[in-house]
Amino acid sequence: MGCCTRECGLIAGAVFGAAVAILGGVLIPLGNSIIEKTVEKEAVIESGTTAYDNWVAVGGTVYRQFWLFDLKNPLEVLGYGAIPVVVEKGPYTYRTRYLPKENITFNPNNTVSFLLPSGAIFEPSMSVGPEEDKVTTLNLAVAGAYSLVPKLLHAVVEKMINSSNSSLFQRRTVKEIMWGYTDPMLSQVLALFPNVSKQISLLTLIHIMHKRTSSNTEIPFLPPQYNESFDGPYNVFTGKDDISKVGVIDSWRGEKNLSFWDDPYCNMINGTDASSFPPFVDKKKPLYFFSSDICRSVPASFVENLDLLGIEVYRYSLLPDTLAAPTVNPDNQCYCKDRVVTKDCTIAGVLDISSCQGGRPIYISLPHFLYGSPFLHKMVMGLNPSEEHHFTYLDVEPTTGFTLRFAKRIQVNMMYGPSKVITVLKKVKDYTIFPLVWMNETAALDNETADMFKRELFSRVAMLEMIQQALLGTGLAIFVLCLVFYCVLKRRNRNQSKFV
Repeated sequence: MGCCTRECGLIAGAVFGAAVAILGGVLIPLGNSIIEKTVEKEAVIESGTTAYDNWVAVGGTVYRQFWLFDLKNPLEVLGYGAIPVVVEKGPYTYRTRYLPKENITFNPNNTVSFLLPSGAIFEPSMSVGPEEDKVTTLNLAVAGAYSLVPKLLHAVVEKMINSSNSSLFQRRTVKEIMWGYTDPMLSQVLALFPNVSKQISLLTLIHIMHKRTSSNTEIPFLPPQYNESFDGPYNVFTGKDDISKVGVIDSWRGEKNLSFWDDPYCNMINGTDASSFPPFVDKKKPLYFFSSDICRSVPASFVENLDLLGIEVYRYSLLPDTLAAPTVNPDNQCYCKDRVVTKDCTIAGVLDISSCQGGRPIYISLPHFLYGSPFLHKMVMGLNPSEEHHFTYLDVEPTTGFTLRFAKRIQVNMMYGPSKVITVLKKVKDYTIFPLVWMNETAALDNETADMFKRELFSRVAMLEMIQQALLGTGLAIFVLCLVFYCVLKRRNRNQSKFV
């Protein structure tokens, strides 16, 4: 009777262990479903969610570091057609993106529209020197007029250059070059980073030239103020009806497609603004984001897994073929605007964005022409591209899709070329894409935000996973132990029965 009781107890224990293990196993898909529902709820852009609080205003501090290129041989370039030699000078650091989104409006179709205000506060302690440091760089007015004004009117440009005592190069302070100065040739405020709505167009420039050459009248012009400008409006999906679309841009400046490129593919607005992506990121698929700085959408591909303050993140980066020549990446064919300057679209590493810069001959590249054609380095000396210091990356938390750390690195260049009419360009031998400045916009998750992130989301996930594993492990252990003891007991009972 006692043996039977022990055997029955062991059998019951094994059944109980199996039931506990099954419960733990059942909780795995159930737990995953709970996790998904929790993430989907918190990732929606609406008041009260984790995503909304971080979406309205950037959680961490965003910095923009600038390195300007200081020309060392301007007289040799002008007098003998020498190759420009530059040395980078920086960083000059500014705190940016500290202003929350404005004009936030939720729409009936599960989208939300907003404006991104611009702002920049100089950080002397993080800079190599004051904003009053001077550099020798390209004359924005002369280079702009060379491209914007038809060659038939280059004689007028020559007259304006001479009358204003201008030249191909100029010496200015960092602050003037970045944020604005009154140009003597145009009597206009020019800057590398002007208010987008106040950029000089071809018609405006021709009007200025006409006024300047026909009279001495000053043309009033409202100075562009970076700290008073906006990007947008944007309209993005909230993800309330479809979480796979959360943050995806529906329209920019009221349009669902761009108008800068002569092709529907290049004019597509794909992905988010890179601050976040839809949750449950698949590392096998690229992430797409739109950047108004470069007037196009770009893909980023998975590179590696990293640990960021105890949080696993996926690192994504732009691939070398993002700015490859169309001969290497045919998808870039529609981004080739000037076949003469780009040597029949064979130059890699630069993007002509003049069509979204009011016609100004602006070319975007990675810093120091990283991944660029050898031709770019032959026309300007002193550049030293480094993948470690000059590539762009995003560190994305895969469950939520939030970007927790990033470094956006781009270089602004301007083109000038040879001329038989404009004196300061007569010695120039070929079209030159001259580097003006490269920028590193970066931000990273701080410890406080990381702790909040882990507490609000990952602590729940970890607790659920712990319960799953505990039930599964305990149940299997009880089942195996009871089964082993049951077999031992049965064997001992058989041996005892042989001697009876």
